Amino acid sequence: MSFTSINIFTLKQIRTYHHRYDLEDYPITTPQICYEILQYILDLKSEPVEKFGIISLNAKNKIIGIHIIGIGSLDKVYIEPREVFMAAMLNNAKSIIAFHNHPSGEPEPSHEDIYLTCRLQEAGKILSIELFDHVITGERNYVSLKEKGFL
Repeated sequence: MSFTSINIFTLKQIRTYHHRYDLEDYPITTPQICYEILQYILDLKSEPVEKFGIISLNAKNKIIGIHIIGIGSLDKVYIEPREVFMAAMLNNAKSIIAFHNHPSGEPEPSHEDIYLTCRLQEAGKILSIELFDHVITGERNYVSLKEKGFL
């Protein structure tokens, strides 16, 4: 297979997976809404590896962007706050919701998840971009670190 045919195949994949979702008119007011949107758009429960991303929100908590920041392995993904907030700043976000999946199906936060959440919250304060929540998705449910009292 030549390099050109790989590029053409990649373009076909992009066209196949490209969808338009009209979510601009729906504010995210609860972690449940966030979870439902993530499952509808990204279907994280079927992913074999951890994926970390953000939902960028405007001042009215309406979605202005969804970004996958990192793709990891079966039980971890490495994330730096600067990568998270670079995407948020490109969207001119007022706040963000961080999210990632646990391929094990159990969304309970690890110590590393809590530590990352604290780092993101501190970085967000410096940049005036609020970390609205960090939602961890599992096979059938989710955990909101805001609801758990970590934010």
